[in-house]
Amino acid sequence: MPDRQLAVFPAYRDNPYLNLMLLAPRARGWHVLESLRLEVLEQHLGRLGTGDVFHMHWTAPIVQRTDDDLDTARTRLDRFRTAVDAARGRGAALVWTVHNILPHDARHLELEVELNRYLAEVADAVHVMNAATVAAVAPHYAIDPARVVHIPHPSYQGVYPGSMTRDDARASFGLGADDHAVLAFGQMRPYKGLDVLVDAVRRLPADQRPVLLLAGRTSEDDRAEIDRLLGDDLRAVREHDHVDDVDVQRWFRAADTAVFPYRRVLNSGSLHLAASFGVPAVLPDEAHLRAEFGDEGWIRWFDTGDAAGSLAGVLGAVGDGAVGDGAVGDGAVGDGAVGDGWRAGAARSATEFSRRLAPFARSRQYAELLDAVSAETSATASHR
Repeated sequence: MPDRQLAVFPAYRDNPYLNLMLLAPRARGWHVLESLRLEVLEQHLGRLGTGDVFHMHWTAPIVQRTDDDLDTARTRLDRFRTAVDAARGRGAALVWTVHNILPHDARHLELEVELNRYLAEVADAVHVMNAATVAAVAPHYAIDPARVVHIPHPSYQGVYPGSMTRDDARASFGLGADDHAVLAFGQMRPYKGLDVLVDAVRRLPADQRPVLLLAGRTSEDDRAEIDRLLGDDLRAVREHDHVDDVDVQRWFRAADTAVFPYRRVLNSGSLHLAASFGVPAVLPDEAHLRAEFGDEGWIRWFDTGDAAGSLAGVLGAVGDGAVGDGAVGDGAVGDGAVGDGWRAGAARSATEFSRRLAPFARSRQYAELLDAVSAETSATASHR
């Protein structure tokens, strides 16, 4: 089969998820056209024809640029639709991955919903990583279940260096043997609920408070807010910049627990990163997350109705004996409760989960999806 073109937007070249998923398509001969700007995407779409594919990922760059007023955002949306419709008219297929229910911190929400409804209507295939995505997005837009393809988020097994020992990682942060280290990893933005995490930690008795490990790119305004939240009474180790690949292991090897106090989350690459390093995680108890991860023994849940109070209870339980012989708390294993030996079992469970979602296997599934939509649109074109 001759080389086919795959236009990917937005193509963040430092995004490990994209790089992993594109491995198998590249190996099968797909010529990948990568763009970050609408103007370049329009050029790429203009080159697509029968059998080619446009894969839309994150939608925010179309109508959520911070310097765009409403009229400019509307013009960009119209340009995007015109270019996509023209490519589809020439026989190209459209695949859309639903990364978020809606972009975080959306400025032009009505236009964003319009864009998502358009993609849901015209996409030949809608790729979801969370099996409950259709229900999760239903309050905002409808996705035809017949066009949904579920390919879970890949793990990062073997992607990042893992040579550093736990002792060396913890020593590099000045952590003692009895310190319970709680990690929040990834871009630090308001929707990620760091205020909830800090509130939860502050509700614990002073001698039971964990050490916060905070790592990820942060805007100046958000960093000032984090400074205010932490004050002078909480112990935290922070890196407010991108963490280089070689240094990712240091943060996860040092951590006892990874916490995701998100206000809104559909998929999280950092969660899979935690699993790849065998780090137990705490998630908000939301229906679509339960649907995807409810059977995972390495995950505990906090009640979003009382987020700080519930999270404090979970952190208090997992922190009791977290470092040392692996015994964690005295409660029975269950929703948010932690039993003896949970940590060691959770680490094994996380590693097993990560192996089940090995990256290249997920990439092959993605390549098969591209082959299928390409073949379908080619067959349709030949019968016109």
